Amino acid sequence: MSLLYLLDTDIASDDLRRSSALLEARVNDGLLQQTVALSLLTRAELCFGQAGMAADDRRRSLIDHLLLQLPSLPWTAGAADPDGALQDTNQRDGTLTGEIDTQIAAHALAEGLTLVPHNTRHFDLVPGLKVTDWMSEPPARARPKRKRS
Repeated sequence: MSLLYLLDTDIASDDLRRSSALLEARVNDGLLQQTVALSLLTRAELCFGQAGMAADDRRRSLIDHLLLQLPSLPWTAGAADPDGALQDTNQRDGTLTGEIDTQIAAHALAEGLTLVPHNTRHFDLVPGLKVTDWMSEPPARARPKRKRS
């Protein structure tokens, strides 16, 4: 399979906390199918959080394990170029999206991937960006029609 999803930092953190069985199942499925990745920007944010932890904090090994499992996509000119336009649009519109969130959105756009944040409101106004929240309930399945006798 090919990559389909780019995990945002908040979803990766929620997965590390095991805060949702639904999220854990979706991440595990993505790992098995090799359809999920991290931006190097998300990796950097996770490493920043880890650096502030005590040496014996059990979360350190959880982060290390996650970073070993998930491929990290490099930040390239292909991602940097649309980021400049997105940052400019945000500034002109007064949108309060953080710089790193905008960079991660640009990275997902450049790679043609669906971004997976929990805080979808940070990304709703990014033109062309596909976003899904794996912490929300799965889509309802269509019920089969009953045969009439």
